[in-house]
Amino acid sequence: MSDTPVLKGSNKRQRYESLVADLYQDVYRYAFWLCRRQPLAEDLVQETFLRAWRSLDSLQNDKAAKAWLFTILRRENARLYERYRPELVDIEGQSIAESDENEPDSKMDRELLHNAINRLDSDYREPLLLQVIGGFSGKEIAAILNLNNNTVMTRLFRARGKLKQEFILDADGFDD
Repeated sequence: MSDTPVLKGSNKRQRYESLVADLYQDVYRYAFWLCRRQPLAEDLVQETFLRAWRSLDSLQNDKAAKAWLFTILRRENARLYERYRPELVDIEGQSIAESDENEPDSKMDRELLHNAINRLDSDYREPLLLQVIGGFSGKEIAAILNLNNNTVMTRLFRARGKLKQEFILDADGFDD
């Protein structure tokens, strides 16, 4: 799959089906990172694509489809929190399988990184996830989060620094 989907077809249905086929996995992966619960992530993705269908004509540039969908997803997630307070779920021990590697060291490394990212403040975590999972540039992240590009770049730099510092402390045995 390419970084920029080519939305094929001249009619709305073909365009929409192409959009779903090209970007569903990316949207789901981001939804799961946001909410950490598979059923909720699936609901968010379904609502995201439903809203995308309703307003597909407003998508002027097909190259912006991924950012457009991520923005819809973020808004849907925010709407959930406006409506109710979800139960707190213990995310310790949960991880996203990224490959078929079953080596204990690889699983432990992924889990350590996953947990470290989750401990970041949302101001740092969100831009980092958009870059790492979504593959967005700093300018695209700035547009999605409605922030200044310099602010995004600073937050990305600080997020990486915080992660690096955490792993240095863990390696030296000073943490805990």
